[in-house]
Amino acid sequence: MKKWIFRGISLVLLLTFFYFLFACGTKKVETKLVAAARGDIQEKALAVGTIEPEKEIKVKSTIPGIVAEVLFKVGDAVKAGAPLFKISPNPTPLEYVEARRSMELAEVTMQKLKSDWTRQLELYKANLVSRSEMETTEGLYKEAELRHRTSSERLELLEKGRIRMSNRDIDSLIKSPISGIVLSQSVFQGDPVVPLTNFQPGTELCSLADMASLLFKGTVDEIDVGKLVEGMEAEIQIGALPEAKIPGRVDRIFPKAKKEGNATLFDIWILISDAAGATLRAGFSATASIQIRSRTQVVLIPERLVLFEGGKKFVEVPEGEAVRKVEIRTGLSDGLNIEILDGLKEGDKVVERPPREIK
Repeated sequence: MKKWIFRGISLVLLLTFFYFLFACGTKKVETKLVAAARGDIQEKALAVGTIEPEKEIKVKSTIPGIVAEVLFKVGDAVKAGAPLFKISPNPTPLEYVEARRSMELAEVTMQKLKSDWTRQLELYKANLVSRSEMETTEGLYKEAELRHRTSSERLELLEKGRIRMSNRDIDSLIKSPISGIVLSQSVFQGDPVVPLTNFQPGTELCSLADMASLLFKGTVDEIDVGKLVEGMEAEIQIGALPEAKIPGRVDRIFPKAKKEGNATLFDIWILISDAAGATLRAGFSATASIQIRSRTQVVLIPERLVLFEGGKKFVEVPEGEAVRKVEIRTGLSDGLNIEILDGLKEGDKVVERPPREIK
């Protein structure tokens, strides 16, 4: 009895297996038809980068000291010549001693030569020395007087940070070299300042830029760079301003590539001609679409319908209940649609297979 029950269960399972096998095997695969239609298409190159000012100035000091006062706030618009920082002199003890001793020595030398010149002048009036001897002594005295004045002014500048000479104020104020916007501040009140010299870069105090002249600085893939030329039109989209479409023009394509991971990229600059009413800030991340070529009112189909076999391109078209392949020639592609040059005409139907199920 158990043997017959086991055989019955096995038969039921076998019949169930064959039922599902044939049911799935004969399931009709639904296909969709897409019509070739006329439209416009553009071939574009994509660049990724940031918005940067065309000229950014790093402000540095030519005098050492301590930041005594900051006369601006980040984001302020400043004019050329406007004061930015007040630097308080902070000489080392050795520098201060050397400056004072130099001034004292110059004063001693000046007083001695002054006495010599006064004596020579009296002797010249008594016709005891020649005019040339008197003038030589006078020249030495004037030179010593100038050295004393220079030493005194250097000492005063070290002590006070401000002097007045030749009706002009000489002080330790750091002034703006250009008119623009203060982008960043690198030092604050009380910070030490190392001067800019031929032997050291000096402390960066702040950075300024003219925000009326902006650039998109980014990179483009090596596949597209050969199609680009300077002067091409571009459209820039700002990540933080998704509604803004900023027009631009390719200004510079760098001749040397750089590696980023496994990609080979070229730097590209795009000059922004009009902010289109958007408030642009330095450092905004952005993408730029550069128009390479365009076609108007051409026959288009979705590029996903194109099949590649043996170096040729095909599409599937309906023929009664069956489907046949038709060879085509293509033109421009924008990544979604592709131009049909030959093999299809407007209104022709193309078979779109359903996506394969992932098992």
